[in-house]
Amino acid sequence: MSKRRSRGDGGLHWDERRQRWIATASLGFDAAGKRIVKRGSGRTKTEAKNKLKEVLRDHEDGLAIGPGDVTVADAVNDWLKYGLSGRSEKTVKDYTDVCMNHVIPAIGARKLRELGAQDVDRWLAAKSASLSTRTLRMLHSCLNRSVKRAMARDKVKRNVVELCSVPTGQAGRPSKALTLAQAHAVLNAAEGRSLHAYVVVSLLTGARTEEMRSLTWDHVDLYGGPDMEPPIPPYIAVWRSVRAGSDTKTRKSRRTLALPARCVEALTAHREQQQRQRKRASKKWHEHGLVFASRVGTELQARNVRRAFRTVLRDIPGMDPEEWTPRELRHSFVSLLSDEGVPIEEISRLVGHRSTAVTETVYRRQIRPVIQTGATTMDKIFGGDEEEDDPAQEGTEEPDSES
Repeated sequence: MSKRRSRGDGGLHWDERRQRWIATASLGFDAAGKRIVKRGSGRTKTEAKNKLKEVLRDHEDGLAIGPGDVTVADAVNDWLKYGLSGRSEKTVKDYTDVCMNHVIPAIGARKLRELGAQDVDRWLAAKSASLSTRTLRMLHSCLNRSVKRAMARDKVKRNVVELCSVPTGQAGRPSKALTLAQAHAVLNAAEGRSLHAYVVVSLLTGARTEEMRSLTWDHVDLYGGPDMEPPIPPYIAVWRSVRAGSDTKTRKSRRTLALPARCVEALTAHREQQQRQRKRASKKWHEHGLVFASRVGTELQARNVRRAFRTVLRDIPGMDPEEWTPRELRHSFVSLLSDEGVPIEEISRLVGHRSTAVTETVYRRQIRPVIQTGATTMDKIFGGDEEEDDPAQEGTEEPDSES
């Protein structure tokens, strides 16, 4: 005879319709007097009983058990629909494209509760053969946030995506900077064009492209306060961007930058040109107070700025317009300052980074190698007995730069 189950162990029966063993346990009654019954199913008796034990453990821990048929695609779609509130239209579109093209087609059909860390590792490894590291980070982030949201709504007990690291992907488009000669050539080629002031201010202040496109005239002072004590130079207040909510990228990105004389000249001429455009446009003009606007006063689109910038480069021998973008004017600003010996701490403040670590990481190709420069300087100071013994030479040599 088979051993009788102990009282409280629940029941076990075969479900003909589902073709599975069903294990049940009664846990008393709820506040409304309804019996509380927990179930577990499996292809074998042992599998069903083990599933029931798992359900009972979770019940004792106070965990709600979500439906087992929720898929990764369900979690991702839920996050795209409800988890991106307040984000810009472009951000929502970018995340949606990534999820629809890479996440859902690959692992969307997988049940969320059955998704393992190994599944995520294999998926990211396969994608690393064709995608850049930056895109892989975005894929990981989208899936991670989706599972986190599902976890907060009791659809899954744990988030295995957080346990997975992002592999190294294909090399992306390397950033680069203009040399001093190229910078002069770009400034000269931009003269007389509608983008002239934009190029001059971008290159000579290091402002981001999204900060330039949202700059307004009430944040520009072309005169300053020369009679004040201390004197105030002409400046621009970089307080806005085209991001959601018009906020700058970080809190430290809100900064006030003195304008070089060439920027003042370019902006003065640009304002006069814009006034003529406003008259020509007449009723078609939409006044937003933007410094860099379209012919009818509306905000410039990134693709239009990129196209106009590449038009400027066509007249410069040896420069391929398709290899350059407006954001590299900012990289050139960092490079030119570094070449002139400006300390990285000051460069970091000028470009609005939270710390010098960000500057060194993002602009590592534009920053002069500090370690090598230090060694060269120490060689000059302590390298020769002849210089050390000659007091006439004391204090006459200076290191190339501090940066």
